[in-house]
Amino acid sequence: MYPQFPLIQPQEIRFNGKHANGDSSNEDGFNPMISAKPTTWAEVDEQGRLVLPPEVVEQFGLKPGARLRFDTDANNIRLHRPVTHLAKVYIETTNHCNIDCITCMRNVWETGLGTMSAQTFDHILEGIKAISPPPLVFFGGIGEPLVHKHLAEMIARVKALGCRVEMITNGTLLDEKRGRELIAAGVDLIWVSIDGARPESYADVRLGAELPTVLENLKRFRRLRRPSHRPTPEIGIAFVAMKRNIADLPELLALGKRLGAVHFRVTNVQPYSSLTKDDILYERTLNDITYTPSPWLRKLYLPKMDINELTAGPLMQALSSGYNVVFAGNNLGSSNDVCNFIESGSIVVGWDGSVSPCIPLLYSHVSYLRGYERASHRHAIGNVNHRDLLDMWLDPEYVAYRERVHLFAFAPCTACGGCELSRANETDCFENNSPACGGCLWAQGVIQCP
Repeated sequence: MYPQFPLIQPQEIRFNGKHANGDSSNEDGFNPMISAKPTTWAEVDEQGRLVLPPEVVEQFGLKPGARLRFDTDANNIRLHRPVTHLAKVYIETTNHCNIDCITCMRNVWETGLGTMSAQTFDHILEGIKAISPPPLVFFGGIGEPLVHKHLAEMIARVKALGCRVEMITNGTLLDEKRGRELIAAGVDLIWVSIDGARPESYADVRLGAELPTVLENLKRFRRLRRPSHRPTPEIGIAFVAMKRNIADLPELLALGKRLGAVHFRVTNVQPYSSLTKDDILYERTLNDITYTPSPWLRKLYLPKMDINELTAGPLMQALSSGYNVVFAGNNLGSSNDVCNFIESGSIVVGWDGSVSPCIPLLYSHVSYLRGYERASHRHAIGNVNHRDLLDMWLDPEYVAYRERVHLFAFAPCTACGGCELSRANETDCFENNSPACGGCLWAQGVIQCP
């Protein structure tokens, strides 16, 4: 029998307005230097069942009978989201784009181009209405969302369902009119892809775009937002790191701060062509077991400390020592063999309504792994124009696939890559059916999407 999750009121630890020595902080009993964030507790009932607070039950879709995978270490129990909980829906409004980037999958695919129809979007909305609690909806895929002329209207309709909405853009089309429309529509977070802090390095990656234009668009967008201590939409910067631009990262972080960005996400490049296959920054990473959380490896526990000219060299050597590294209590190997699309309860809907488990499986394409070409074949679960979104999500065969990815019982193609079966995602030497995810760099924490 699976554990039940009764709804109980969470307990809280509250500050009483006094320091540890008993002195009041001020006349109102408030100390601005102390964060009074409430602490939420779970309980164990008389039957030994873990009882979770109601907001946690709702946030993670913990219905009676839900199965939760959990991991343990010396001091913690980590519960994973049930594979039946649909929490994030990616919507690709179009696979058209107004610029050419050397990092893009569009350079190597052979597929038709199109823009999402009103009918397809209506089917997606019907599916979202059936999801409880409302999922996070992310507008992005392989293409520039702002190319779709009805994007702001689509965002507004999703917001009306109670969803948090995020999107990504290259920023070139974010003029004043579109900026005002997006703000009025209620988008919560807008990610802007910027792969260089200088006009030359930026143009070297994003062909047909100019950094000054993007920066001016972002400055204006920031001013258009309603004044607040935490203005919305929030701004995020996404950066694809390569040999040719990694030196720009410190300057880009400073630039983003000046632009009001509160989120920064750095990812490695997934090389889709010979233009970028020698530009990667993770040749050794794929061979190195330093971060693998294997129980038989020696462990190295590192504290937080200043990174400067004195510590940078020794710390880098320590990280590459072959130990299982635990940094400030966090195991750096926890990102190995973990699909963040599955962990976050995500599903992807393409512009034509086709549904895939993740963005990389939305299209067939070729990329480079360990210097050789690897074919990734498209994997579609169905289409929202013919089948309900939630019905596809709960299809037993698809649930079983997500459970298999949770266990990650795939051949270690990213570390090995030594046989012909690793040249495609159709199967592997463990005889997994398509898609075989052992060669996925997203699952090893090498590549990450917003």
